Amino acid sequence: MNRKILKRIFRYTFLTCFVTFMALYISQSAGYVEYENRKQVALTESQIKKFEADVAAGKDVDVEEYLKTNEKNYQNSLSRLGLKISKVAESGVKSAVDTGFKFLGELAQ
Repeated sequence: MNRKILKRIFRYTFLTCFVTFMALYISQSAGYVEYENRKQVALTESQIKKFEADVAAGKDVDVEEYLKTNEKNYQNSLSRLGLKISKVAESGVKSAVDTGFKFLGELAQ
């Protein structure tokens, strides 16, 4: 019974790793990253042309208007709670590891 459970866990872990690898490989070979970079360059070039046209027209320009990024903030109350929990866990683990190393250092002396 225990061996069957271990085989099943191994099988699903291997299958998950394989599917993840294949997804990353296909997206890389299909040129998804290059496509996203090309879109960003096109946006930058269009912003440069818009800036140059506004300068040539003698408009009052603010560089910040042309440097806008399309980054969206996906935080909500649940993600902020998760972040707080992870920070508390991080500080707890850090203090435990520091205490453990101090104890081992005292034993070594």
